[in-house]
Amino acid sequence: MTPRSGHVYVLTLACDNHFGLVHAVSTWLVAHRGNITDSQQFDDPATQRFFMRVEFEAPDVALEALRSSFVGVAQAHAMSWQLVAATAPYRTLILVSKFGHCLNDLLFRHSTGVLNIDIAGVVSNHRDYERLTSTYDVPFHHVPVTASTKPAAETRLLSLVETERVDLVVLARYMQVLSDETCSKLDGRIINIHHSFLPSFKGARPYHQAHDRGVKLIGATAHYVTPALDEGPIIEQDVVRIDHRTTPDEMVQAGRDVEARVLAQAVRWHTESRLFLDRSRVVVFD
Repeated sequence: MTPRSGHVYVLTLACDNHFGLVHAVSTWLVAHRGNITDSQQFDDPATQRFFMRVEFEAPDVALEALRSSFVGVAQAHAMSWQLVAATAPYRTLILVSKFGHCLNDLLFRHSTGVLNIDIAGVVSNHRDYERLTSTYDVPFHHVPVTASTKPAAETRLLSLVETERVDLVVLARYMQVLSDETCSKLDGRIINIHHSFLPSFKGARPYHQAHDRGVKLIGATAHYVTPALDEGPIIEQDVVRIDHRTTPDEMVQAGRDVEARVLAQAVRWHTESRLFLDRSRVVVFD
């Protein structure tokens, strides 16, 4: 990643589409001697919503001063908005169960500096990846889950989110269904990954089911988590092509590779403020 100074900021906003929005933002930037380094916008004709992401340099103004001065612009246009330092990492909590490929990938990408995250910890209902996590000097929290302990486990999870000031929760093949209440409390800041065979191949051994049906594409989907199981707004998807010679074990490996890649992309976009929820869809400024 190209190093950036501490005076690079990212402004994101959404509101009902109407005349003068770009002018209002541009005028505000000029008033603060802001130099735009990247700007993207989208008018959704289906919802009549306007979305904008602006990355800019403002070496003479502090972040809090910028935030205070933008309040008037946002109120005048009924904007929901966020203004952050481009280099500020997202405090991230990763949840995992028995499959560690996505966890391993995220830990490695974080260690090499390609993800704008600060991993607050790894939570798992098993101890399989405690040693792996420790090699990256990341705290590991073993939180067993049974039918009787599930409410307590989710209370522990939410407590960690609060005490560790977590901005983003990532389900890196965490094989537990979260309650509607927990999903609602983490709305817009919890991402899941699953194989794209859902819902056609539910249950155990989905890749073996796919092999038996002669599937030609293996894919993965990253999405925001909602109370509707595996039906949250889709962030990213990708596929790899296979054929009749591909064995079930080879399909599993190919699936793991694409799952890790898709999840990492979704995390990167979220932590670079490139994602906007637009009802049941996600607007992505890549």
